[in-house]
Amino acid sequence: MFGCGNRGRWIADLFTRHGGYQVVATYDYFADRAARCGEEHKVPAGRRFSGLAGYKRLLADRPDAVAVESPPYFHPQQVVAAVEAGCHVYLAKPIAVDVPGCLAVEAAGKAATAKDLCLLVDFQTRADKLYQEAARRVLAGDVGPVVSGEAVYYCGPTWSDSAELDADPTNQELRLRNWGIDRVLSGDIITEQNIHALDVACWLIDQNPIGAVGTCGRKARKGAGTCNDHFGVLFNFPDEVLIAFASKQYGIGYNDIGCRMFGPQGTVDTHYFGDVKILGRKPYRGGKVVGLYTNGAAQNVATFHDCIREGKFDNPTVPQSVRSNLTTILGRTAAYRREPVTWDEMIKTKEKLEADLSGLKA
Repeated sequence: MFGCGNRGRWIADLFTRHGGYQVVATYDYFADRAARCGEEHKVPAGRRFSGLAGYKRLLADRPDAVAVESPPYFHPQQVVAAVEAGCHVYLAKPIAVDVPGCLAVEAAGKAATAKDLCLLVDFQTRADKLYQEAARRVLAGDVGPVVSGEAVYYCGPTWSDSAELDADPTNQELRLRNWGIDRVLSGDIITEQNIHALDVACWLIDQNPIGAVGTCGRKARKGAGTCNDHFGVLFNFPDEVLIAFASKQYGIGYNDIGCRMFGPQGTVDTHYFGDVKILGRKPYRGGKVVGLYTNGAAQNVATFHDCIREGKFDNPTVPQSVRSNLTTILGRTAAYRREPVTWDEMIKTKEKLEADLSGLKA
C-alpha cells in the first residue's frame, strides 16, 4: 500500500475482502499511519515504510502489485517507479495535479502494457453497469449528436479545516496530513473531487475539450488551507458542443454529482447518488445507483484481479483518466487566470505545480 490514511486503509480492506490478495507491505510518509495499516493486515514491522522516499524502499522488495492511495501530487513519481520496478498498479483518482504529471502517467500506462503489467485507475462510475449502458447508448447516437450539457459537483466540506494547521500554518507535516485542503498537493477541488462529474462528461462526449473560460473563489471556507470552495467553467468541445460546469464544496442543504447531456433526440441524466436514465425517443429506464462509492471501488478491485489473472494488459482506464484529469486542469487554469485557455496552450505550456517539501524527512 502506498498511502495509509483513511481511504488507503479502506482500499486495503477491500483488497483483502475480495480474496486473492495479501497486503505484504505498507508505506505512508507518516510512520504511525503505515504502522496502523500494517497492524491491521499483519505486516511485519520491517515492511512498514515511511518518509518521502519510503515507497522506494518498499519497491525494492519487489511486490507483485501496489495500490497508490497517497496525495495526488505524488502519484506520477510513484506510478512511474512502480511500473519500472515491474509492479501492477491500482491507482486512485486524480492521477496527477498538473500536465507533466498526467503525461508521465500516460507514458507509464504504455510502458505497463509493453511489460505485461496492469495499471488500473479507480473511477467508480466507470465500473457501474447503469452508467456503462447509458454511455453506450449515448455514444451509439440514441440522443442524437450532443449539442450541450451540464456537469455539477455540489457538496459540503469533505475536508474539515484543521485547527492545528490554522494555528501553525507553516508546519509542513501538518500541511501534508491535511493535503486535501492544499491546492498544490491535491490539485484543488476541481481536480481532486470534481473530476468525478467531468469524467462522466468526457465519457459521454468522447473528445478532448478545445478550450475553457471560468472563475473560482474561496468565500465560504474559513481557516487553514488554500483550496477554493467553488468553480464555474464553460467548456467548448469540438463541433461547438458547450458544457457548463459548476461546483461547490461548502454549506449544507443540497448535494449532487450529476451530468446531463442534451441532444435533438433526447437527454441523458446521470447522478452518482441517484438515477441514471435517458429520456427521449429512445428511452432508457436505467435505475437508481446504489452504494456506488463502495460498490464501484470493489468492482475495480475485482477487475484489477481479473486483468492480472487473465493477462489483460491493454489498460484502457489510463487514457480515459488522462483526458478527464487534463480537462479539470484546463478548467482550473482558465478559472485561475479569469481568461480563456485552449487545450493546445495548456499542453504546450506544461505548467508544473511545485510543492514546498522542505523540512520533511526523507
